[in-house]
Amino acid sequence: MADNAALPDKETPLIDHIVGDALLADFAAGAIGPDWRALLGTQWPLIARRAQLPPDGDWRIWLMLAGRGFGKTRSGAEWVDALARAHAGCRIALIGATIDDVRQVMVEGESGLVRLTRADPPQYSPSLKRILWRNGSLATCYSAAEPESLRGPQQHFAWADEVARWDNAGGRAEAAWDNLMLGLRLGVLPRALATTTPRAVPLVRKLLAHPTVVVTGGATRANAANLSPAFLAAMTASYGESALARQELWGEMVEDVAGSLFSRAMIAAARDDVDVAQCARIVIGVDPPASAHGDACGIIIAARMAGDAARFAVLADASVTGASPEKWARAVADAARDWRADLVVAEANMGGDMVQSVLKIADPAMPVRLVHARRGKSIRAEPVALLYEQGAVRHAADFPMLEDQLCGLLSAGGYAGPGRSPDRADALIWALHALRHGDGVRPRMRRL
Repeated sequence: MADNAALPDKETPLIDHIVGDALLADFAAGAIGPDWRALLGTQWPLIARRAQLPPDGDWRIWLMLAGRGFGKTRSGAEWVDALARAHAGCRIALIGATIDDVRQVMVEGESGLVRLTRADPPQYSPSLKRILWRNGSLATCYSAAEPESLRGPQQHFAWADEVARWDNAGGRAEAAWDNLMLGLRLGVLPRALATTTPRAVPLVRKLLAHPTVVVTGGATRANAANLSPAFLAAMTASYGESALARQELWGEMVEDVAGSLFSRAMIAAARDDVDVAQCARIVIGVDPPASAHGDACGIIIAARMAGDAARFAVLADASVTGASPEKWARAVADAARDWRADLVVAEANMGGDMVQSVLKIADPAMPVRLVHARRGKSIRAEPVALLYEQGAVRHAADFPMLEDQLCGLLSAGGYAGPGRSPDRADALIWALHALRHGDGVRPRMRRL
């Protein structure tokens, strides 16, 4: 359709408004023949949701901010394929966080360019990092981790995927984007599409602040008809009502709390793969609840990496909620055993000798040291926030509740995060404090 604004709404595919309910039911049940199903699969303007189609107008940059599983990759692939077929001989840039991301997601992924159902598919040459259409249109693959590779090549169009995941170290993500924009100068109306799950990183903030950028998107649930119910259930269970759920599932840009010691950008930059075999020391921080069935017991596993006393990693969040002293002590003991921890550091302000006794009952051999908080939370957290700012801490996975609590710690004192107490954040701070000051250093043998 030439006029996208004519579609009834942004969530419902146009086909739902063209055919009757009976035909839709037959299609869903597989009663329609395979030839018709294949043909319908090629009619993207009919089966796409309004939010997946290009905006109207003479825009230059289209930013699609959406939750995981929204259909961003299919939207990008369909947009590129349509442009390549409509503009013979055009040049297109495909940019991902790494060259592997371009190949595995944008090109060969489930919804990638070469997986689109077309009678005349383009030819992909992995060794040349390019896709060639019969009419001479050419798409070239680039890595945002190598900004200089985008310096020089000229493009008519560009698709940049998961820009919030591009490497932010040393301004590399913004450099890659700037080089791309400087090369986007061919044709009458050169255009770029950036698809990403929203994160408050400098490049995404830069795009949102640009007056000519057109923004669309939506939540994961908008694509529920094409997603596994098990996936939706798992995502809901993992992220719950956290701020990370708003970001990863609802497609919202979660802003920082004013005066917070930790920013979302700092934490986003900290996410990385961690080789546990390279962990020189592992410490478990514990922030016990104030009452027998009170708040959560924060249990965070952290490590100092081998070969560098100033590199740390957050390995796991084993916190438990609503547990009796015996149960949370058992959870600590299990974590210490599973991770072969060198030391367990437990805050004893609220429990005193009880904390020591229940931990020793859970495992008499567990190496435990009690610590007492003599300064406010923000003062204890400041050195840890500095480590994050310096890029010295890595998160081995997403830790939604922990990250929400870190972002609720205020530099002026106090707490503005979820729950009554930053139990997970306190546990992490104790663990990193112990690792920074050499606590938990004792010789041991590791399993190969």
